[in-house]
Parts: sequence; structure tokens; C-alpha cells
Amino acid sequence: MARVCDITGKTSQVGGGYSNRTRATKFNPTGKRRRQVNLQKKTLFIPELGKKITITVSAKGLKTMKKRGAYLTLKAAGLVN
Repeated sequence: MARVCDITGKTSQVGGGYSNRTRATKFNPTGKRRRQVNLQKKTLFIPELGKKITITVSAKGLKTMKKRGAYLTLKAAGLVN
């Protein structure tokens, strides 16, 4: 299963680990590292549908659902009819 948020579509990113000393000497011994998205597995009860839905959602996606409402957010993402 891919590490992707169901609502926002966020995935992991690759970034370098630079220190200030590295910038000063223009030498990069640190290489790259993968930065994972903060995903949570949540089970939500949707009263409009009368059932529970399990989704994998990022922390930002949870904030979005709290602001706009779970049903409207999931409907916009195409997860419910």
C-alpha cells in the first residue's frame, strides 16, 4: 500500500540534510533522505451514509475534515458517493 493521503494526495519527498558548516565549505557529505508524510489510519462514522469508513489521512487532511466536515471533504476527494 502506498503512503499517500486519501484527502490531500500528499506523498513522501526527498530532501538533503544540510548543516551550516556544509553550506560554508560547499561540501555535502550528508546525502539525501526521504521525508515521510504524517499519515494516520482513522475510522470515521458518517451519519449521512449511516456507516463507518476507514481512511489513511495526513494530519493536514484531518484539519481539513474538521474545518469543512467529514462528509463534504470525503465527497470532494471521491471516497464516498
